[in-house]
Amino acid sequence: MPPVVKAGPAKAGAAKARAGSTKVARPVKAPTLRHERTFKAQGVRLVAGVDEVGRGALAGPVSVGIAVVDVERQRPLAGVRDSKLLSPAERERLDPLVRRWSVASAVGHASAQEIDSLGIIAALRLAGTRAWQEILAAGVTPDMVLLDGSHNWLSPAEQLSLFDEPVLEAVCDAPVHTKIKADMQCLSVAAASVIAKVERDRMMRELHTEYPDFGWDINKGYATVSHRDVLRAAGPTPYHRVSWRLLGGELLEGVQDDGEGPGVED
Repeated sequence: MPPVVKAGPAKAGAAKARAGSTKVARPVKAPTLRHERTFKAQGVRLVAGVDEVGRGALAGPVSVGIAVVDVERQRPLAGVRDSKLLSPAERERLDPLVRRWSVASAVGHASAQEIDSLGIIAALRLAGTRAWQEILAAGVTPDMVLLDGSHNWLSPAEQLSLFDEPVLEAVCDAPVHTKIKADMQCLSVAAASVIAKVERDRMMRELHTEYPDFGWDINKGYATVSHRDVLRAAGPTPYHRVSWRLLGGELLEGVQDDGEGPGVED
């Protein structure tokens, strides 16, 4: 009988590593109002959580959601997450709950034509300003804005150029605080992401009835292979952002490159 060879420390460690190689994903922590409440010391009571959806799509609008919370009285709303972490059915279920839970809520949009004309950042500002005007029209004036990301695209540009969007009557003049991954951590921003996603998805399903070949009821205007295949064969619709590189590295015939392009679903 051959001798039994015992595994040394290195081999034993490797065996343990292989045995434990299956990692269990940690559950994502639910967003809270903890960060929003840190602003109470500055006299803030009404915080407007803001998030966008549709920024990287090939077709359809870019949409901005706002959900206003009262940091003095608001209680958490169970089940709300960043919209990307929720199924369509979960988002649809939460949408009316978020709207009832919020002090005020709104979604603003900027069309594909406005994106082509103004550029994506100015179009985001336009969509956000439209949502902001709805909040003010409801009789609510937030003390500050909590914006997902690292760049404040919501406040009016300090110096307008000839190519900027026209100045609207009621622009967002509240202080804007940006926070990376706010949609994952801050309940007001996660709530805004849900209502923005639900409203834009509904719009894309409606547009799908006009142009069913593009599959917007499924891809919501984002750059899937099938979407680009139909775009290559049939050409753009009035709802496509024709100034972008819609076909990846290819520009549509007669279109100049503006440096913008599609991204992942947001």
